[in-house]
Amino acid sequence: MNVFKIIKNGILDENPTFRIVLGMCPTLAVTSSAGNAIGMGLAATFVLVMSNVIISLIKNVIPSKIRIPAYIVVIATFVTIVQFVMAGFVPELYKTLGIFIPLIVVNCIIMGRAEAFACKNNVGASFFDGIGMGIGFTLALILIGGVREILGANKFFGFLVFPEAYKPMLFFVLAPGGFFTMGVLLGIFNAMSLKKKKEG
Repeated sequence: MNVFKIIKNGILDENPTFRIVLGMCPTLAVTSSAGNAIGMGLAATFVLVMSNVIISLIKNVIPSKIRIPAYIVVIATFVTIVQFVMAGFVPELYKTLGIFIPLIVVNCIIMGRAEAFACKNNVGASFFDGIGMGIGFTLALILIGGVREILGANKFFGFLVFPEAYKPMLFFVLAPGGFFTMGVLLGIFNAMSLKKKKEG
């Protein structure tokens, strides 16, 4: 088992946001700031890792006809844990992320990894796949959220970036700004990927 390759796959080669383009609903909805982005990223990473591990452990005892409902039950269990922990320890972040925390249950990234990887590989590989995918998703959210927060609010994790004379562009913290930022970043990553292929 090549741990580095598995983790690298989630961060770069099959980044869920910039390569596979999954989980767009929370990506666009919660990235108005870097703080929100890292909160969602860490929550999704925990659910990814734990559900991957449990699904890998029980894959041989789940009847094929009910595997999807079984995956949903496993994922929902860890989402519930995340909800209780966030509500208890970071209530402001929990309120800000709102409905997108319970919606992790049906996040295409988590369900996709359960179906494409965890049910076909051992516990160790599934654990590191969850780590890699989670880190890749979190970094993508922070990048999008950071760009939007800096340009739209002149802040990064709440800290002032440019002198106060800078006029933030409110467009970037609104929904259209999320689509615009995502489109530009996807274009940059695709251009880099094409350039790498040509050079290779």
